[in-house]
Amino acid sequence: MLFYAIQRIGLSILILFTSMVMLFTALKLIPGDPATIMLGSRASPAMRARITEQLGLNDSVVVQLGTFFGKLLRGDLGTDMWSQRPVSQMVMESLPYTLVLIAAGLGWAVLIGVPLGCYSAVRRNSVLDRITGVLSVATISIPSFVVAIYLILLFSIQLGWLPIIGAGDSGNWKDQAIHLLMPAFALGLGWVGYLARIVRASMLEVMGENHIRTARAHGLPEFQIIKSYALRIAILPTITLLAVAVGGLLSSAVFIEAIFARPGIGKLIVDAASMRNFPVVQGGVLTTVFLFAITMPIADLLVAWLDPRVRANL
Repeated sequence: MLFYAIQRIGLSILILFTSMVMLFTALKLIPGDPATIMLGSRASPAMRARITEQLGLNDSVVVQLGTFFGKLLRGDLGTDMWSQRPVSQMVMESLPYTLVLIAAGLGWAVLIGVPLGCYSAVRRNSVLDRITGVLSVATISIPSFVVAIYLILLFSIQLGWLPIIGAGDSGNWKDQAIHLLMPAFALGLGWVGYLARIVRASMLEVMGENHIRTARAHGLPEFQIIKSYALRIAILPTITLLAVAVGGLLSSAVFIEAIFARPGIGKLIVDAASMRNFPVVQGGVLTTVFLFAITMPIADLLVAWLDPRVRANL
């Protein structure tokens, strides 16, 4: 188990390192002078020279890459070119809003998707099972930003029930919860279908195994068999899916936060990209990559801890 944990953590570090190198390379491949792109064509040569010096663009690519990784190891994500604030401070101020949004979106998707998939497997080929299959494909196919736009049109513009912009007043949890309703629904809707389908497929596989038939032969109630023997095993692939969902939700949160003007990582990246503020874009992207990189090994270790069959094959 210890070797497996070291292996999974090492793989995550490799993924994180590769992502950092790719991000650094992508920024270097952008055509044009970075200082001119950030300041505009009307900037004076002195201003461009100052920005170039501040970004370390006068050094060779190898030196810039070494400086880039050296700062990351110290937790230094750079400095905002306009406000001169540390990017790490800006990221830490925005990160809680994104984490709350992801937790809310994924939370309600789990509460709906898992029971729906379980019931569809138990009542296979029933009317509800067929309806669930159609709705699952439909929810997966609709992009989250399209759902967000229609929610705004219906509940904010037509009915006037819910606010559109912001995350609510600081310290007022009720106002923050109201502002969270539409973004969380738009973000988590597609994952209801994913979760329902994976739980249904896992349940159908588990329900045909020998220990389920043995439990039925001993006369155990069907509800107890499903809850105690089938669902406990069928839910394990869902844990891995939830780790993958974090990556998908992080990317979708960029659009959701921009649409609803929530002060999260997504909006921070969008605003910085529109102003060509490369240090902030770089810091925001690296933060999201780091979150995804640490989520996957946690899910793998949790599955290995819960499932003796996985530990036996380590």
